[in-house]
Amino acid sequence: MPNDTPILYRKRLIPEECILLNKDILLYRDEHILVTKWQTIRPKKDLDHGTSCYFLDKGWKVSRFLNRSDSLICWYCDIVEHTYDPASDTYVFTDLLADVLLYPSGEIRVVDLNEIADAFEQGLLSSVQACACMRKLDSLLKEIYSGRLLASLPESLES
Repeated sequence: MPNDTPILYRKRLIPEECILLNKDILLYRDEHILVTKWQTIRPKKDLDHGTSCYFLDKGWKVSRFLNRSDSLICWYCDIVEHTYDPASDTYVFTDLLADVLLYPSGEIRVVDLNEIADAFEQGLLSSVQACACMRKLDSLLKEIYSGRLLASLPESLES
């Protein structure tokens, strides 16, 4: 695996877009995870910046959402699939729509499941992707409910 900074894209199905994450800063990478630090692409009222850990073999992206004063808003977990081109050292991460939010209060919210149905009906998501999304979501929720997810995150995510 090359040591230079990889090229990263975030692909969304709803709304349909593919964005080059050229301002993300690579903090760590091995064959199982990739950790980045970033500023918001589009300014938000509260969300200012954060860090993300892509679990390449599990299909999860776990992000730490921070406000301008570096206080934790929430942990935002995306279900993703990715492709990797070693020749160009390029990753394309496709958001499979289901998300889990973990708040500092301990509240856990599973959101956007309706978007999976919408994307499937519109032909934007295949049955294989929808099934993979549900299985990845199930494994993520098991890690969350057991208390293992946040404990397993790399230290570089706290940078």
